[in-house]
Amino acid sequence: MRRRAIFAAACTYTTLTVLVMAPDALAATDLNTVIGNLKLWLTGLLAGLATVFLITGAGRYVMAGGDPMKIEKAKSAISSAGLGYAFALFAPIAVTIIQQIVGG
Repeated sequence: MRRRAIFAAACTYTTLTVLVMAPDALAATDLNTVIGNLKLWLTGLLAGLATVFLITGAGRYVMAGGDPMKIEKAKSAISSAGLGYAFALFAPIAVTIIQQIVGG
């Protein structure tokens, strides 16, 4: 229970810090600016999450000690990181396509 409270506090602190550090993103007045900010935030979020998976997978791989089950978990995390980087790469393209469909 204590771990959850610490995690929730860390997430809250990080969210508030990001919102304070990026006031321009909150002051968008037209749709193109909002979509541009969405592309930037989405790409950063996906790349950051993929980096967490890559570090986790690399750590698991190094500490596997030859155990085939642990090595498979590590490989799965590393491949998930690769997929996350691919999503981060194509997220701006997907947002642009949606923007063209909506007509913004």
